[in-house]
Amino acid sequence: MKTTLLLWTALILSALAQQPAGKEEPIDWARAQTLHQRAQRGEKLAPDDQAYYDRAKAARARQQPRPGPLPKPPEGLIPLTDMSADARYQGEDGGLYGGGKNTPPAEHEKTARAALAKVQPLDKSGQPSPDGRIVFVSISMSNATQEFSTFKRIADADARKSSALTIVDCAQGGQAMAEWVPRDGGPWKTALQRISAAGVTPEQVQVAWVKLANKAPRGPLADHGRKLEKDTEAVLHNARAQFPNLRVVYLGSRIYGGYATSALNPEPYAYESAFAARWLIQRQMKGDAALAPDKSPVLLWGPYLWADGTHGRKTNPLIWERSDFVQDGTHPSESGREKVARLLLDFVSTDPLASGWFTGK
Repeated sequence: MKTTLLLWTALILSALAQQPAGKEEPIDWARAQTLHQRAQRGEKLAPDDQAYYDRAKAARARQQPRPGPLPKPPEGLIPLTDMSADARYQGEDGGLYGGGKNTPPAEHEKTARAALAKVQPLDKSGQPSPDGRIVFVSISMSNATQEFSTFKRIADADARKSSALTIVDCAQGGQAMAEWVPRDGGPWKTALQRISAAGVTPEQVQVAWVKLANKAPRGPLADHGRKLEKDTEAVLHNARAQFPNLRVVYLGSRIYGGYATSALNPEPYAYESAFAARWLIQRQMKGDAALAPDKSPVLLWGPYLWADGTHGRKTNPLIWERSDFVQDGTHPSESGREKVARLLLDFVSTDPLASGWFTGK
């Protein structure tokens, strides 16, 4: 009897050894997305969470087809800040505001100053209060949350920052302009949760930084650029609806994309995103009803982030080296995040159309 039992045990163990290994538990993509957003903000994940996040990324990579080789980045792209009024890129002249100008025309500056004069500490219901808050938020995708979270860290420690200012990073990994278009979509829900967690309210949000980008753009500027413009217009309308006291939005375009190893946003799409931002500002300057004060905050340029790789640009010493990016050549490394954060901090602390609300002076 004992011999028979031992024989059966041996047979069962042998059969089990020959069976294929059991499948892993399916990925909980909601958990994976949460971990992704935390990682994009630069948080250090616990070992178990990091292992789960790595497994999710590997599973997602297996599901996606391998892209073909990317075309060589075009040469001779001129930073918008370096382009003159006579220069042309696909019919577009130079300057952040057009006509070779990198500062807003007098009439638009007047409009901006009127809006900025209304930025003041507000209580949680949105009423003026000396003990209230001014809230500055970000709206965009993975690059933006990585950069803005670094900006928040250094800005919160900067002596120039007003004691009435609260900075909240609402940008989120994987959530480009198209994902922010539905007014009741996930990005807005997450943004409101972060605002609440910071101890402030949507009624206290008065200033925002919006970085323009969509995933895997295709075709000529006239196609992908206009889609980005349209999506961002919807985002601005949503932002005004969510944040009724939002006065000013500083627009930004992408950093250099010439090192990209995927089709997420290589050149010339990274470079061309600046034109979508400029089109929106120019339309508002011309009195477009869709961007009127009852529908949109005043639009201004924030810091211009694009430079031609190590060739840089004339207006300042900014360059983009390969080490400023992680492996995919698209998302910034620690040094890349620091560069954007420092540019943004320098802008809000010194620009005449930003420093007032940032410093409180």
